Amino acid sequence: MTTWSVPGMPDKGRCLVMGVVNVTPDSFSDGGRWFDPAAAVRHGLELVEQGADIVDVGGESTRPGAARVSLEEELARVEPVIRELSRAGVTVSVDTMRAEVAQAAVDAGARLVNDVSGGLADPAMPRVVAASGVPYVVMHWRGHSHTMNSRAVYDDVVTEVREELSKRIASVLAEGVADSQIVIDPGLGFSKNPEHNWALLAGVDRLAELGHPLLIGASRKRFLGRLLADPDGTPRPFSRSDDATLAVTALVAQAGAWCVRVHDVRPNADAVRVAAAVQGARA
Repeated sequence: MTTWSVPGMPDKGRCLVMGVVNVTPDSFSDGGRWFDPAAAVRHGLELVEQGADIVDVGGESTRPGAARVSLEEELARVEPVIRELSRAGVTVSVDTMRAEVAQAAVDAGARLVNDVSGGLADPAMPRVVAASGVPYVVMHWRGHSHTMNSRAVYDDVVTEVREELSKRIASVLAEGVADSQIVIDPGLGFSKNPEHNWALLAGVDRLAELGHPLLIGASRKRFLGRLLADPDGTPRPFSRSDDATLAVTALVAQAGAWCVRVHDVRPNADAVRVAAAVQGARA
């Protein structure tokens, strides 16, 4: 198992845990719970107490079918939360597709930019990241939320995601982003059907061959709820798929993922430590 080290990020010798703070009224699993900035800051601090190594703050829902918010609204949602969490010593990432939001977030103390579009939604993003020097999550992405389901068409999903990520890596490198800044994310649930998600999880080792740290975000996603559906076919609610998320965390941590992005931090923080202990015993 490769233990990745990303400049500016915690180095624990194990898979890291990124806790999610959605400063939105409409995110798929917890929309509205942390929409108030003070509540969002409290939640971020709670996630750190529960074992989060990084707190990911986002102001725009990327659930299937979600409409985009304005630049001004996104900035108003995330900037004060990032500023307060950073002042408290938290390692904060910003979940955004907009270069202007990324720049404001970095100015407010964010230490990583998590771009679900991999630089495709805003061509200025790679240049902002390059100038800032912070790590940059390049996710596999084929289109915005209102169109992504129609783009979930693959002959060999692992090969195609690898190839498309490789092209995005080359593109952001050409814009000045350093190789050491890049983290990759296969984009589970983004232009992916359940079978695509499972194939990508099974192919983590092939994705790692791209030579960059790997972030996995499976937490509470629809494909888990569908796997655990009731006998009548009713998918399990998002909030009741945390045990399945935990299983994914343990598997990908053992497979060499750099970080997992999760909603329920404490058990996942335990899981990455268990995975590290097993790997340590094999060494």
